Amino acid sequence: MPLLCALGTRAGALSRQLLRGRSHERRLHSGITTTLLGGAHGAAPQRYFARDGTPISPWHDVPLAAGSGGSAGEYHMVCEIPRWTNAKLEIDTAAPLNPIVHDTKDGRLRHVANVFPYKGYIWNYGALPQTFEDPHTTDRETGFAGDGDPIDVLEVGSALCAEGSVHRVKVLAVLALIDGAETDWKVLAIRADDPLAPQLNDVDDLERHMPGLVAATVDWFTHYKAPDGKPPNRWAFDGRPRDAAYARGVIAAAHEAWKRLVRAPTGELAL
Repeated sequence: MPLLCALGTRAGALSRQLLRGRSHERRLHSGITTTLLGGAHGAAPQRYFARDGTPISPWHDVPLAAGSGGSAGEYHMVCEIPRWTNAKLEIDTAAPLNPIVHDTKDGRLRHVANVFPYKGYIWNYGALPQTFEDPHTTDRETGFAGDGDPIDVLEVGSALCAEGSVHRVKVLAVLALIDGAETDWKVLAIRADDPLAPQLNDVDDLERHMPGLVAATVDWFTHYKAPDGKPPNRWAFDGRPRDAAYARGVIAAAHEAWKRLVRAPTGELAL
């Protein structure tokens, strides 16, 4: 049975609504259907997920490893934000079934600014399912605990990924952003079906075939909150990327943290 976050009457109602197909659109990616449902008048739409007609959570029910056990360094990515767009979309870790929602602040929908010379998000931005950056565990190397979310993925391939699509990606490197006083890992990856994927296996390959991309990534995350009057973000490791093997270790630790989360003795997800 799929693991549904915060089971209850609301989750049951959402399940029935999905199964009746009361949706604005359906998209099929990697055997998973994403269904866009509108909320109350004036509310942003929420994208829910289903497999074989059964509602699932993109965080808990999409497997982390790609394929049967997954090739070394290949995982599933749930795309939240297509490249070049500005809307801050994310998996709602607190809602039943964990839909993708448009984040809000002070009652207003959030968008990232265009910080010269960039347009919106400069990669396909998503999350690794079945991972959790534990806010109660301090990382020995960064010195800060996690941010309580799944691990972020920055997909650098040539194609634009649709919101709510699920893709097999090859992990290349990882950066450690310090957001406030939290460790916010940023995994750099490429879709396994991208034409360049066979040539990219590690951070050195990324620098060779996409020179400047890592530097642009660090620059983007350092300054993207400046239009809101906030100071530059900080980095662990002086903003230098760690290699694919290190990234896989970070992912493995976050997967173990997710296992602890979903096995909480209360029977609910204790965020």
